Amino acid sequence: MDKKTGVVLLAGGKGTRMHNKVQKQYLPLAGKPLIVHSLEAFERSQADDIILVAGAGETGRIRHEIVEYFGFQKVSAVVEGGKERYHSVYAGLSALKNCDYVLIHDGARPLVTDAIISRVIQGAREYGACVAGMPVKDTMKMTDGDGFAAGTPERSRMWQIQTPQAFAYPLIRRAYDWLMEEECRQTGITDDAMVLEAYGGCRIKLVEGSYTNLKVTTPEDMVVAEALLARGEW
Repeated sequence: MDKKTGVVLLAGGKGTRMHNKVQKQYLPLAGKPLIVHSLEAFERSQADDIILVAGAGETGRIRHEIVEYFGFQKVSAVVEGGKERYHSVYAGLSALKNCDYVLIHDGARPLVTDAIISRVIQGAREYGACVAGMPVKDTMKMTDGDGFAAGTPERSRMWQIQTPQAFAYPLIRRAYDWLMEEECRQTGITDDAMVLEAYGGCRIKLVEGSYTNLKVTTPEDMVVAEALLARGEW
């Protein structure tokens, strides 16, 4: 029997650093709302099912203006996220049905490619957990909290982590169930691999993403993404 692969696509960010009244997922990028680019990538991928996680009060709008208007067929549900990113991921995981593997992706990364998606799916099937990322280009410094250097990690071992991150569904679901039960003890959770690391489920394989798989956070990021899309370099 074929294994079922689901996607939790996060589209609930407020985008406060964009300095724009329009929420980030609706901002126009190369003639389409930003979130549409990620949806298109997963629509044509091996994934079977997409759960779109919207911001508070936005499920109706994103369903009508994005899913229905652009005709996405793999989106089986639009659910409302929560206060923190991990609340939104948990809402998406809870909405997936009969899923063997799941990819979790930030909708603010519109330049995700078919090749990256294929690599993380294969990584999840082979290792149980994998994340996309790239080796860092710059020397990194640790700080002491007062703005002074406190150490220099070995650059050759440092990776910049991206999404999608892919997991065997039962593994990441157990980790998130544990997180929600122990939520009062959790601080600084910024990605899904951290949840699994804290839970102690398994080792996480790093697979090649792309330096162009950027996260749109500031207006400057939009300029770069527009340029990459215009030149076909992603």
